[in-house]
Amino acid sequence: MLVVDDSAFMRIALARMINCEPDLEVVASASCGSCALEKINVLDPDVVTLDIAMPGLDGLSTLRCIMKEFPRPVIIVSASTRKDTDTTLAALSAGAFDYVPKQLDPASLDITHIKSDLVARIRAAAQARRNHGPLAHSRKPPKTGQLKDHRFVPVMTREIVAIGVSTGGPKALEQILPRFPVDLPVPIVIVQHMPIGFTGPFAERLDALCSIGVVEAAQGELIQSGIAYIAPAGTHMQVSRRTSDSQLMVSLNSQARDALHIPSIDVLMKSVAEVFHSRAMGVIMTGMGSDGAEGISAIFREGGLTIGQNEATCAVYGMPRACSELGVLSRMVPLLDIPKQIIQETRRRQPD
Repeated sequence: MLVVDDSAFMRIALARMINCEPDLEVVASASCGSCALEKINVLDPDVVTLDIAMPGLDGLSTLRCIMKEFPRPVIIVSASTRKDTDTTLAALSAGAFDYVPKQLDPASLDITHIKSDLVARIRAAAQARRNHGPLAHSRKPPKTGQLKDHRFVPVMTREIVAIGVSTGGPKALEQILPRFPVDLPVPIVIVQHMPIGFTGPFAERLDALCSIGVVEAAQGELIQSGIAYIAPAGTHMQVSRRTSDSQLMVSLNSQARDALHIPSIDVLMKSVAEVFHSRAMGVIMTGMGSDGAEGISAIFREGGLTIGQNEATCAVYGMPRACSELGVLSRMVPLLDIPKQIIQETRRRQPD
């Protein structure tokens, strides 16, 4: 793999961390974007780690050149991923595989605390390249799905959609959420694993692309049809009924509850299963690990519909694979078929 960073200290520190792993090797490093492009052309590394804030050809411009000329997994490793979330989200939209914030302490240059996250993402990226070959850009979808022009009447089959997604999720959500029509008759609740400070700007970015509304969920907020609610980073999200009038609302809780991720897909989907039973719909998408397997299982046991993103369209097949191996997925479909599946399950054409 190739390490790209304008800091000599950071290039050495990252290379040492990576080379400590017996299955990983840094074949070269580069101090600027133009040097990185030259070395990618010659060395053909499986994975590239890339800083965003670099003089000359900056990281975002370098990434776009890589995805156009030498498509492969690129992991953003940059302090700017904490301070400038818009740049990081733009990088993910441009094709970055994942990102790891450096989170440097002002009083220390220690970077070893990111090792486990970095190594896990590098391994996932390398596996993705082996599974899928060179990555390619896909065009952004239209702002509404093709089914919008048909006339529908609501049915009571599914009344809420819960989506769980992790690695590869920001770009995947950018591809599917704009395909929903403005009059989608159900709410969508989403857990996307992200660092604190990212989910608000991410929701704003999606809202600008979509016909449905997209918001970062707030405690006690009433849940409405035609809105997608993204769980805030650093807190679990559940759905519940307000005791005064039984209206559906957001409940946020930062307690860990033995969950590996906060927010947890399992926590959200279990609450959806408990409130909606067979009227729930759960969708598990690209991501590392197994978060969501228990939640999808809960929806499946209640008679709800469960859908998994298929392996061919996942950046990382870990979470859908975990659900598939448990036998709790009703269907496995390509990424871009997910909106159609949701629309068909929540609407029915009027008879002629």
